[in-house]
Amino acid sequence: MFHLTSTLPSGLFFRRRREVSPDGLLTPQQMRRMLERERARTDRTGDPFSFLVFTPADPKNAPRTMAQLAKILRRRLRMTDEAGRLDRRRIGVMLPSTSTEDAWKVAKDVCTLFPPGCPPPLCRVYRYPGDWSGEEATTENPTKRPHEREQPVGAMETFFVRSMPLWKRGMDMLGASIGLMLCAPVFVAVAAAIKLTSPGPVFFAQTRSGLGGRRFTLYKFRSMHVGADTLKETLREQNEHDGPAFKIRKDPRVTPVGRFLRKTSLDELPQLWNVLRGEMSLVGPRPLVCEEIAQCQVWQLRRLDVTPGLTCIWQIRGRSTVSFTDWIRMDLQYVQNQSLAGDLKLLVQTVPAVVFGRGAS
Repeated sequence: MFHLTSTLPSGLFFRRRREVSPDGLLTPQQMRRMLERERARTDRTGDPFSFLVFTPADPKNAPRTMAQLAKILRRRLRMTDEAGRLDRRRIGVMLPSTSTEDAWKVAKDVCTLFPPGCPPPLCRVYRYPGDWSGEEATTENPTKRPHEREQPVGAMETFFVRSMPLWKRGMDMLGASIGLMLCAPVFVAVAAAIKLTSPGPVFFAQTRSGLGGRRFTLYKFRSMHVGADTLKETLREQNEHDGPAFKIRKDPRVTPVGRFLRKTSLDELPQLWNVLRGEMSLVGPRPLVCEEIAQCQVWQLRRLDVTPGLTCIWQIRGRSTVSFTDWIRMDLQYVQNQSLAGDLKLLVQTVPAVVFGRGAS
């Protein structure tokens, strides 16, 4: 008979205890990792989760409110729940396998536990996955909402965004500025061609989904007849692309000049202004129309983690000839592996793709 001695590190049998702040809350870095892990679990199992975000109602009493909130959360939350700081003025609470109605009940319980004289915080409830709209939920005081079903729910995508590296923003500003100056004569020529051949404005503005699903106005040279959007549903049966994307190789709405602009990608030049404004990048997943994003599967929304761009892997590997699923997989490949060398390589590879019009329609 023998005895097992405790010569092995205890970490082999027990998970090392997480480091938390003095108030018992996870750090912002730990909360981000927790959110990423829970998103991956939900994508795999389909089991949704809710996320509470508390902010002080009165900025003057913010330290007191946040300290009291941390104390209440330690008593109120379940063993499977996690609470941590998102930044100096926000505390997040992860609620696995919790409906939004139950999440609002938790928020209400927490706020009613505040002692007299200490104002309870405001709260937002987010759900993953959910009915994605790309819009923020309204900040509410849970104690003043009598009907839980009427309470707003927000999209989680804004919590997964990755901040743009300084090298990338610097490259965008330099590239967009030089591009706008060098392309000024082209802008004049294209504008004249559009005006002389088709009635209507030179530029086409459309709302797209950008970083974290935030909406922005994308600019292009108009390549279709005025009122083309109203004909989209009548042409739906002719759609040649799978998934939510809408593309017709010989789209009757496109003008003769517009067909040339699309083939040469000249219609995309005004987006250099979007790049300069920080709404887009030179390299990144192409921004989809909001209604197309709303039809995407949950895993496909990961493309919103980074700033959309003028060109990406999809642009140099066939564009219209690639299925929607493969298109998104290429975008996610970029999201996971973006780097300065990779961006420069994609920009160089975009030149022959544009010159020879590979996959353009």
